[in-house]
Amino acid sequence: MADRKILAGHAVRRIRRATGQTQVAMADSLGISPSYLNLIEKNQRPLSASLMLRLAEQYDFDPRQLSSDAPGGGVEGLRRRLSDPLFADLSVDRAEIEEWLAAAPAGVEAFARAFDRMTEGGGGGAVEEEAQPVRLVRREIERWRNHFPDLDAQAEAMADELRLGSGDLYGALGERLRQRHQIGIRILPADIMPGYVRRLDLHARQLQLSEMLDAASRTFQAAYQIADLEARAEIDALVHGAAFTDRYAQRLLRRHLTSYFAAAVMMPYDRFLRACEASGYDLLLLQRRFGAGFEQIAHRLTTLQRTGARGLPFFMVRIDRAGQSSKRYAGASAAPIVEMEGRCPLWNLHSAFNRPSEIQSQLVELEDGERWFTLSRAVTRPNSSVYGGQALFAIGLGVKAEFAGPLVYARNIDLEHGPAEQIGLGCSACTRPSCSQRSAPPRGRVLRFNERERGLSPFDFATD
Repeated sequence: MADRKILAGHAVRRIRRATGQTQVAMADSLGISPSYLNLIEKNQRPLSASLMLRLAEQYDFDPRQLSSDAPGGGVEGLRRRLSDPLFADLSVDRAEIEEWLAAAPAGVEAFARAFDRMTEGGGGGAVEEEAQPVRLVRREIERWRNHFPDLDAQAEAMADELRLGSGDLYGALGERLRQRHQIGIRILPADIMPGYVRRLDLHARQLQLSEMLDAASRTFQAAYQIADLEARAEIDALVHGAAFTDRYAQRLLRRHLTSYFAAAVMMPYDRFLRACEASGYDLLLLQRRFGAGFEQIAHRLTTLQRTGARGLPFFMVRIDRAGQSSKRYAGASAAPIVEMEGRCPLWNLHSAFNRPSEIQSQLVELEDGERWFTLSRAVTRPNSSVYGGQALFAIGLGVKAEFAGPLVYARNIDLEHGPAEQIGLGCSACTRPSCSQRSAPPRGRVLRFNERERGLSPFDFATD
């Protein structure tokens, strides 16, 4: 970020107005002249690295959020929208988007809102082929950067209370259910609960769990039930604040928030963040220390955005063997990889299925030169029947290479200049020539044919 010119007048102006300051007062606190601050707010001067640090110290915000707070989600948010087939013939590059943001931030925001309204209403081609309720909920989660501070604070207080009573979290959760809600936990054979992993039987006052659940999943389900009983008011307030008219979206968001609370009880914010930083984000160590599954740890990493105590800005995706996404969280990362239409086969997320017990790391570089450090691992999910086999998914985690230095997995890797796999955002959005893995031509490019030649790629196209 120190090497890139950041035009963030919109963000600076919002901070100043939120604190009720005049330009003169804010300029004085930052040690600059009011006229210079005025130019910054008009995007006629970039923010220097030293000024960003002063802003962060004075007003307690994360400089990494500048691009994601920009109108329309900044460069990456606009790139995602402009990858729609509607704009395929325009070939708008990153430089043009940056100029547009600098010259007309309000116009950018107006375009973004109009495009989002059009795609939500089915009036145009949506970039992602998700069901409407799922898309609505994902956008609400990303609006919060998958961090819900009130839920985290309440869950952390509950976790500390449970920890005082017992070192066994599962046992403490069961005791809380029994004493406060007169609900016992009963583990039932898989053939008694076909097709279910959890069931609340109010008549018998039992939380019934399938024997197929492992220890981490049993703890999570107990915490989920307590969240539903004791954090309902806070969760309902967040669902109401989303202002969904779609009742399925409301229920999906409520499920996500209840799961969020349960995970926060298992992995309390401060203790989890300290363990992450002390261990270099060692995922297996974190699993053992917090009695959680790999997917639970990965998901929790995308939520660490508490003001004044932020973790690394991770993204997470979960795919099946067919490459279909069933979870994707950008968090504070603003990662275009999360939003891409397809998956690049050169990303080793797909090879994780071949080595299910291994965490694979990879340094990748997108077409615009942006580098990401990623981690991939396959996980299994038990079927509710002993005869049903196991569901298999691959979990992908990633963080911008410039932030990956603290990771134990990135040791001895030159993140800035070392070799990186050149990947794209799916074949239809990728314009890299001569890719032998290409399965479709890029949108908006004219195909070329020469019967006397055959390149590595089955599609030859104009590169400009």
